[in-house]
Amino acid sequence: MRRRSLLGLGALAAAAPLAGCGKEYRSDDAVPPVVSHSAPQPGEVVGETPVVTEGGGAVPLEPGKVMLGAYVDLKGRGANAGIDLRRRQLGRPERIVHRYYSWDDQLPVSLAYVSPKSTLMISWRGPAYKDVNGGKSDKLIARAAQRMARRKRPTLLRWAWDMNRDFYEWGGPANNRDTAGYIKAFRRIHGIFADEGADNVSWVWSPNWNSRPSESWNTFTNYYPGDEYVDWAGVSGFAQTQTPADMFDEFYETYATRKPIMISEVSAIDRGGSTKPDWIVAFRSWVKSHPAVGAAVWFDTDTHPTSRENWRIDSTAATLAAYKAMSNDPVFIG
Repeated sequence: MRRRSLLGLGALAAAAPLAGCGKEYRSDDAVPPVVSHSAPQPGEVVGETPVVTEGGGAVPLEPGKVMLGAYVDLKGRGANAGIDLRRRQLGRPERIVHRYYSWDDQLPVSLAYVSPKSTLMISWRGPAYKDVNGGKSDKLIARAAQRMARRKRPTLLRWAWDMNRDFYEWGGPANNRDTAGYIKAFRRIHGIFADEGADNVSWVWSPNWNSRPSESWNTFTNYYPGDEYVDWAGVSGFAQTQTPADMFDEFYETYATRKPIMISEVSAIDRGGSTKPDWIVAFRSWVKSHPAVGAAVWFDTDTHPTSRENWRIDSTAATLAAYKAMSNDPVFIG
C-alpha cells in the first residue's frame, strides 16, 4: 500500500528465545526510563549548540549537506511517471525516494524507479505493540529483514512514524498509553534485523512535532528507543500558520547533540498569495541555519484521500520556483 493515510495516516541483552518463532532473537525486555537529552555529545559547536558531525548508520550524514527528497504520488501518474516528472523539473533525481508499506506487505528488494543516485526510505506501518512484543510477528519481521538484506543497498527504514498522535494503530494513544511498549517493539524489530544481517538498514525514528493528545505522557521524548537503536532522529510536520521554527526547534534542540536530524515528512498549506512559496523560502533558511539537519523529505502529493490540500511542489508556478531554488542550493545536494 502506497498512500500515507491508507497505512494509518543500553546494549542488547544476550540471545534469548522469543515466542512465536523457532529461531533465537535478541530481546531487551527491560525498558529503562527516559533519560535526559541535555548532556552535550562530542561534535562541532555552532554558537552555543553542540551538534553531531557524523552518524546516520548505513546512510551517513554528509556534514554541510542536506539530502532533499520526497514522497511523490501525483494524480493521474504512476510512481515511475511522477518521479520522472520531478527529475525533469528539478534537473536531478530525488536524493531520497520515500514510499509507504503496510505491516504485512513484502518490503521491496528492488524498485525500478529508484535511481542509483537515490536512497530509498521505507515508512513501514506498525501493528499494536503486543503483536510485536509477544513474539507473534517474529517470522514476519525476519522475512522483512531478509528482504532488506537482499537489497544490499543502504536503505532508510522508518518504522511506526507519528506514534505520538492519536490516529494510528501503532500510536501510544491506541496502545493504552504504553510508550515503553513502543520502545520495546522498536528494539525487538531492530534486534531481529541485526540477527538477519540487514546491516544495510539505517533506522529512522520519527515522531510528529505536535503530540496529540498534548499531554505529558505523550511527549515525543517518551518514545525514544535509545541512541544505539536510532541512526536518524526524524520529525514530521505540516505547516498551517506555523513557521519552521515553531514546528522543529524543540525537536532539534533535543536531539541535534546526539543524532543527525531528518525532516521526514514536510509540506505547507497554501493560504493564498505567496504563502506557500514564502514558507518554502523560510524552510530552506531554517534548514541551512541548523547544521545537524542532514535530510528533508517533502510530502509531494495531491492524492491524499482524507485531504483536499494540494501538497505538490508544483501546485503553483511560484511554489515550484521556490522549491527549485532550494533544490539548486549547493547545500541541498543533487
